[in-house]
Amino acid sequence: MLTNAQKKLIASLADVKGRRRAGLFTAEGTKCVTDTLGAFTLRQLLATDRWLADHPEAGACNPATVSRADLRNISSLSLAPDVIAVYELPAPTPFDPEGLRGRLTVALDRVQDPGNLGTIIRTADWMGIDTILASTDTVDCYNPKTIQATMGAIARVKVVYGPLPDMLAAVAEPVYGTFLDGTDIYTSPLSPSGIIVMGNEGSGISPEVASHVDRRLLIPSWPPGRPTSESLNVATATAITLSQFISRNYGQD
Repeated sequence: MLTNAQKKLIASLADVKGRRRAGLFTAEGTKCVTDTLGAFTLRQLLATDRWLADHPEAGACNPATVSRADLRNISSLSLAPDVIAVYELPAPTPFDPEGLRGRLTVALDRVQDPGNLGTIIRTADWMGIDTILASTDTVDCYNPKTIQATMGAIARVKVVYGPLPDMLAAVAEPVYGTFLDGTDIYTSPLSPSGIIVMGNEGSGISPEVASHVDRRLLIPSWPPGRPTSESLNVATATAITLSQFISRNYGQD
């Protein structure tokens, strides 16, 4: 049985202040939990009897058996999972500009939706990118909705928070950004390495960050002139942009 204090603590981890105060975060659901076990320091594993019977290997984690009702009380999801892992927050990843040379890196300017961030992390993982730079006002990557959307990719992709203009200035690589007045990404030359900046869901890339962008790109709608949506979701735009860089340079070391 979980005590009321334990329930209150775990429920508080849905909020960034609660996570920072406790130094903890949660991963919920079988996929997120099994993919992150071993990547972070486990404080507690909570699961139903049925889940533990289906995953006997979790016995090495000294799990606590809890009821579905308790999981519903502490879960941040609309449909409570059968397992929740409580992890210690890792130390912030330091910014290493030299480590980004010769590689593709995504940079996020004020992305606010946790689901968007999680999907971008998952996409970066699929595309072989293991570091994301993020402005200090980008949503916390340990938000439960972000963790859920990463589907375990948070175990392999590091999100480095800091003053984004300063970080961009420190990396000796071309900086790309997506803008409505950019050049067509489908016909523009794209280098095998560089920083790709994606902006806020509503207002795009801020002027402070835009001043460090060397090459402005546009993802045009198709076919030209056809009435279409006003804009692309930032996670979708990130996937399209990365696929263009990778396909253009596919097979190069």
